[in-house]
Amino acid sequence: MIYKLQDLKKPEDQKLVFEYIEALRKEMRESGTENRKEVQQRLDVIQERLSKGLEVSSQTIQKQFSQSSKLISEVTQKLTKLDETNKQVLNFSEQMQSLENILKNPKQRGILGEYFLETLLGHVLQPNQYQMQYKFDNGEIVDAAVFFKEKIIPIDAKFSLEKYNKIMEEKNVAIREKLEKEFKLDIKNRIDETAKYIRPKENTTDFAFMFIPAEGVYYNLLIYKVGSMKINANDLVEYAFKKHVIIVSPTSFFAYLETVLQGLKALKMEESVQEIIKKVGDLGRHMGSYEEYLQKMGNSLGTTVNMYNSAYKEFNKIDKDVYKITDGDEGGKIDPVVLDKPAA
Repeated sequence: MIYKLQDLKKPEDQKLVFEYIEALRKEMRESGTENRKEVQQRLDVIQERLSKGLEVSSQTIQKQFSQSSKLISEVTQKLTKLDETNKQVLNFSEQMQSLENILKNPKQRGILGEYFLETLLGHVLQPNQYQMQYKFDNGEIVDAAVFFKEKIIPIDAKFSLEKYNKIMEEKNVAIREKLEKEFKLDIKNRIDETAKYIRPKENTTDFAFMFIPAEGVYYNLLIYKVGSMKINANDLVEYAFKKHVIIVSPTSFFAYLETVLQGLKALKMEESVQEIIKKVGDLGRHMGSYEEYLQKMGNSLGTTVNMYNSAYKEFNKIDKDVYKITDGDEGGKIDPVVLDKPAA
């Protein structure tokens, strides 16, 4: 460029070139200023957009973080509850194992049956309406006794679960039938044990309840050919009926008890009615005797009235005689009063 400028010999040409260069410089300066302004404006726009974008992103991130925190909190709570549930399941499993261990022991099963019975009685009866472990005169003890008026309803809890479970677990048909016969005989023995608590001389009712705490045993026992056992329930029910024993379960117990109490109440009312009839008969006899006395009194009063009227008539005659003797100065003033005789 410098070389070419040196080739220009004329001052006019050099001047034109310098003017051109100066104009070009000026144009470049102005163009640079405008470009800087444009760039600055674009930078400002970009910065503004970036700021807004960052703000929106920040809000979005905060919202997502809040939701994540809430979700984490919920998950933590659910995990905590799940942990508690697992503990409860483990505890329940331990309790079931404990219950299973209890049920393996016949004595403890008996205690459990008595506990079920006491719980049921406590829910519907007042404490003075029943007694657990009621003792008879000979020292024998029944599991529970319900008191109604002067009557005592004996209740004994029976739990033949061990033999029942053997039947349920046995797959061999022949052995199973043998176990069912033994189970049936065992139930009859339990019925006999319950029947010994029927003691009318000690104010018990002429029947007793045999309480079976397990519903499964009760229904398989009493419903013929329903469920798993094939024992003839009719034989057991008839045998219990002959022994005056009513077999009940937790769900059927109060239905039977309520029926019995209503029956005893009706019987008591009938006895009261008979007592009232007897009292009315006695009152009728007393009224008959009283009527005899009244008749005698009436007769006595009739005789008295007759004597009174006769005496008054005689007195009237005397009054007339006095009147005649005194020539009317005295007497003649009596007006006899005649009484009527009492009605017969």
